[in-house]
Amino acid sequence: MAVAISKRGDVEPFHAMDILAEANRLKALGQPIVSMAVGQPSDPAPQRVREAAAKALADGRIGYTDALGLAALREAISAHYAEHYGVDVASSRIAVTTGSSAAFNLAFLAMFDPGDRVAIAAPGYPAYRNIMTALGLEVVEIELSGAAYLHAQHLREANAERPLKGVLFASPANPTGAVIPTHDLKELVETAQELGIAVISDEIYHRLAYSAPDMTALSLGPDVTAINSFSKFYCMTGWRIGWMVLPEKLVRPIERIAQSLYISPPEISQIAAIEAFGATAELEAVKARYAWNRDLLMRRLPELGFALAAPMDGAFYAFCDVSKLTNDSMAFARRMLAEAQVAATPGRDFDPLAGHRYMRFSYAGSHDDMVLAMDRIERWLR
Repeated sequence: MAVAISKRGDVEPFHAMDILAEANRLKALGQPIVSMAVGQPSDPAPQRVREAAAKALADGRIGYTDALGLAALREAISAHYAEHYGVDVASSRIAVTTGSSAAFNLAFLAMFDPGDRVAIAAPGYPAYRNIMTALGLEVVEIELSGAAYLHAQHLREANAERPLKGVLFASPANPTGAVIPTHDLKELVETAQELGIAVISDEIYHRLAYSAPDMTALSLGPDVTAINSFSKFYCMTGWRIGWMVLPEKLVRPIERIAQSLYISPPEISQIAAIEAFGATAELEAVKARYAWNRDLLMRRLPELGFALAAPMDGAFYAFCDVSKLTNDSMAFARRMLAEAQVAATPGRDFDPLAGHRYMRFSYAGSHDDMVLAMDRIERWLR
């Protein structure tokens, strides 16, 4: 019997997950691995979130909801935009999704056709590239070449080669943690609008900036699509719940596609997520630990030869130039895991062209683990 395999499956593996799988295998064998490989908070969801989920289970039936999510959650998200950003976002423009991953799928499917050119920054989150490639889009990776973030001029130059249909950027960014300053973000969005380029703003690391307040791209125009998630600041990765804020004309197309792809986001996660916005004190305490870890890594990594390749303005990542230590960060990461028992992510995930020179370290874990990881790496390098 023949096995059908499409070309869509021939995308680059997510190397961070491969490193994580090996780290988990070694842990299962009893090795005391410290993982700095994936962007996952080590804290559980807030207490009131877990209590809401437990109550929903005790009450009984968990079922389908509207494809765009529970009205109560959409209203809570709308209130969050008013409170946190001072931006008026109607709940009718909000779609709740099965994690931000589903939001990206839906955005790409609803906004672009096969062959359309969509720009992203390199280094950048690899799933952008892999999802778009699987959908038949032409991914235009703009090498930042020492710049911390995507600028309007980058966009003009890429569009001059051949017109772009869309641009996707993140602030704070994965893997660098860089935040686009207000003036540059405004210029970037205005340039996209001037050139007729659709804008998708990845804001899943909002509320995790350390030196400046969050600014949503939604404040710069009604045609921006913004994607966010309960995974990062809210410590709800495994709950698989995110959201997107859409231009009015995209709401119904997104809903139609979501009905067939997902039916609805998981109801128990939606019920629980409503409570996340009331857990600020608990979550700010977690963020304070990230800031403590950040201070440690900003000092220790350069001391160990891992030069910081971007400002650690937000998220919980240090992106480092390791070219003084290796010319193959993939092999280096495997050796560091096997010999120093510290897992980190090779840069190949984030930049196919120059990633061999870089590594990403996540500092979302405990402070004791971060201290231990730095000490182990120091001994190993000696």
